[in-house]
Amino acid sequence: MGSASKRPLNPRTTHREFFGVPGAVAVMCITVAVVNVWYFSCNEKTGCQLPTTRHQWSAIVAGVSNYQAYVSADAMAKYVLWWAWLAMLCLVVPCSYVQGTVMRNGKRLAYPINGLTSMALTAAAAALAYARYGAAPYLWVADNFFPLVIASLMFSTSQALFVYAYSFRRSSRDAPAGSAAEPVLLALAGNSGNPVYDFFIGRELNPRVLGLDLKCFNELRPGIMGWVVLNVSFAIKQHQTFGSVSNSMWLAIVPQIAYCIDTLLFEDKVLTTMDITTDGFGWMLSFGDLTWVPCMYSLQARYLSFHPVHHSPVAAALIAVLGVGSFLVFRLSNSQKNAFRTNPSDPALRHLKYITTESGAKLLVSGWWGMARHVNYSGDWMFGLAQCLATGFDTPMTYFFSVYFLVLLLHRNYRDECKCRDKYKKDWARYCELVPYMFIPYLI
Repeated sequence: MGSASKRPLNPRTTHREFFGVPGAVAVMCITVAVVNVWYFSCNEKTGCQLPTTRHQWSAIVAGVSNYQAYVSADAMAKYVLWWAWLAMLCLVVPCSYVQGTVMRNGKRLAYPINGLTSMALTAAAAALAYARYGAAPYLWVADNFFPLVIASLMFSTSQALFVYAYSFRRSSRDAPAGSAAEPVLLALAGNSGNPVYDFFIGRELNPRVLGLDLKCFNELRPGIMGWVVLNVSFAIKQHQTFGSVSNSMWLAIVPQIAYCIDTLLFEDKVLTTMDITTDGFGWMLSFGDLTWVPCMYSLQARYLSFHPVHHSPVAAALIAVLGVGSFLVFRLSNSQKNAFRTNPSDPALRHLKYITTESGAKLLVSGWWGMARHVNYSGDWMFGLAQCLATGFDTPMTYFFSVYFLVLLLHRNYRDECKCRDKYKKDWARYCELVPYMFIPYLI
């Protein structure tokens, strides 16, 4: 107990992810470049082809150089209003509160669970806008896609700068005069002392301003719901241009909207993810939540808005079956895991087998989790693949989502495996013997 009390609350970060500062700078540059390349190479004016020639790259450079054309005060104002509207709903909509996991300072934070209600209120407001103004607001969103992306990039970067500077304050719960103030809880990976790296990875673990938990809010609200708004806007744009909505558009956007609703329906489950429990809130999450997700994940709908694809009934059915089946794998496996974590003694789970580790934790070795150690990742990836298949095979650019998601999930898998190996030690080796496959039973 004595050694534990001497352990510093915010130890200096010694291991830097992404190969430290060079990797952090590279990730920031590359992700922003990808956003630009995928817009200037895939739009209704130029079509959608992977840039392979000097002429194509020259056009991209020319587009990026003409950034003034896409920095819009109108787009920025509307984006700030969008973010503020959702922040207001998060703070004022009546709801229950759920306690987060115990942090290393021994405390737990309370989180409002009103994401689904906020989405319903936002959908109602959007429906009223359609009834009053028709398709015009949605067509404006579709036509001003890239100015909105630039606005989100500027906002997310400004937010990351703010939370980095904010992390150097005294605790928001300042102690009375004459007593020591409670220090701000920093992320273990974000206290390197290098401003570039800490700004990127996130210095503070859970920055809160006026009661708003910025990390959890950004994780679930503006980007996720913005993705839905973009998808609906692109479907309306396709209808406006071609007179109908293609079956490929429905195959792309219905599963994505369902995924967003599912995310908010199980909002409390995000509180146990590494994003919330472990990672600091810096540029990586701010940009990822506000810019990357709505911009890159709406690519299929944006492409189909100017290049509709019409699948045969058989092809459409096969894509739909893949989407529904993979979603069920993702949802049912996660639900089983969450139910077991919440109450391992639940009679409904008595058929499940598990091993008990030296730390007292229980690891499932049957059911979904007896098939593969990360079977939920497999369902998640195949679900995304189905949405890419909806765009057909005229261009590889719309499959970026699937390729990127594969890399992301492999990186998550690596982090999970390392974390579990360090946490459970020899018990993890025993667990891997009982569940030898990582993703797909009898294959991988």
